[in-house]
Amino acid sequence: MRGKAAVVTAVQEAVLAAPVEQVWQVVTSIEKYAWRRDIKEIRRLDGARFVEYTKDGFSTVFTVTVQKPCCRWAFTLDNQNLHGSWEGEFQPHPGGTLVRFTERVASKKWYLRPLVKGYLKRQQAQYVEDLRRVLEEQA
Repeated sequence: MRGKAAVVTAVQEAVLAAPVEQVWQVVTSIEKYAWRRDIKEIRRLDGARFVEYTKDGFSTVFTVTVQKPCCRWAFTLDNQNLHGSWEGEFQPHPGGTLVRFTERVASKKWYLRPLVKGYLKRQQAQYVEDLRRVLEEQA
């Protein structure tokens, strides 16, 4: 059946051993992406939009919708396979920062729909692992 794509939601929470200001700075510094092992390049299009290029050659356009420093960062995302939104929440926590990343996407291709949840979970786990690593290197 090729009906309307269902939205898939994936949530990743972690406590990171760094102050919320440092975590915020790493996550939201668009031009400083070397810590992310899956990204080849990020280009800023304008004040609210940027494009990520993966090492596999996929490009995704992001449009920032919320930017509350050290609290919440959110954007829409769109590429040839998916469209949806991402939200990061940042809270001071004993020993560091509690982050909660929520991604809601729908597949544009019916045959990818069964794979979306697993893909999101893998991507989020890698993102948090990379983030944890760069924060440890900065300590």
